[in-house]
Amino acid sequence: MAARHPKPIRPSVYISVDIEADGPIPGPYSMLSLGAAVAGVQDADGFTAADPARSTFYRELRPIGTDFVPEALAVSGLDRDRLLREGTDPAAALTGFGDWVRRVSGGAQPVMCGYPASYDWMFLYWYLIRFTGASPFGHSGCLDMKTLYATKAGLPLRAVAKRTMPPELLSARRHTHHALDDAIEQAELFAHLMAWPGAARPQEPGPERDSQ
Repeated sequence: MAARHPKPIRPSVYISVDIEADGPIPGPYSMLSLGAAVAGVQDADGFTAADPARSTFYRELRPIGTDFVPEALAVSGLDRDRLLREGTDPAAALTGFGDWVRRVSGGAQPVMCGYPASYDWMFLYWYLIRFTGASPFGHSGCLDMKTLYATKAGLPLRAVAKRTMPPELLSARRHTHHALDDAIEQAELFAHLMAWPGAARPQEPGPERDSQ
């Protein structure tokens, strides 16, 4: 019988994504801006970080409805009335984003990463399906940085916050609530997390030996 060769591992390209929105869920509320930055590539030999400011994407979108939560809108500082006049059509913005993801991915599989990923992924995936009919990440191609840190640090997920992380993991960039700024900042955090060996675990005592 001929030897079976292992199937080659297809690399993953990690794309840090940050969105700003005017409410808690997509549909009734709108995604107002979308920022993305290539964080790096992982293959069978390991992870290679990218310069996150080199390959980026940013759009401000026209709102899709009239409802908004003032507190959510205040976080980004975006002018909703201006976006109603000047924002990019969502279909054009998401089509352009999908094309950009496919271009920067080359032959690798794109994976969205976020901190945390859940909110940004919810809006991003909904908008991709609603306005383009497809997602370049598939239906589950996302990675949550909070979960990554919790696993490496040996902590419960709900105990994780940036202020509790070792300073060397954090980006020197400020978190501004501008989607592109924050995508780049989070790409640096992701690269640091991928290189981090994890928190040192205390050694458990071995079995006692008879001294005789």
